[in-house]
Amino acid sequence: MVEGAAQRLDKWLWHARFLKTRSAAAAFVEAGRVRLRGSPAAKPSQLVRAGDVLTFMQGAQVRVVRVVAFAERRGPAEVARLLYEDITPAAPKPL
Repeated sequence: MVEGAAQRLDKWLWHARFLKTRSAAAAFVEAGRVRLRGSPAAKPSQLVRAGDVLTFMQGAQVRVVRVVAFAERRGPAEVARLLYEDITPAAPKPL
């Protein structure tokens, strides 16, 4: 992991293994499917910093994650999981 001040949004999403390719991550952001700090992300090159909160759909589930760290390259899932804190609210239980 890297002690960096910021990283491109598309690169971070790819390193954190939310999308399979960096180009898919860029297209995901360009399609307006990611919210950064509560506002739609403007572009894939927008910088994320530690503590930023991202909100996006992953399949049928809304994901809310807090950026914790950055990586220089895409690693295994165990390492990718260390890049964020999942703060997705629990789904309400059916009656």
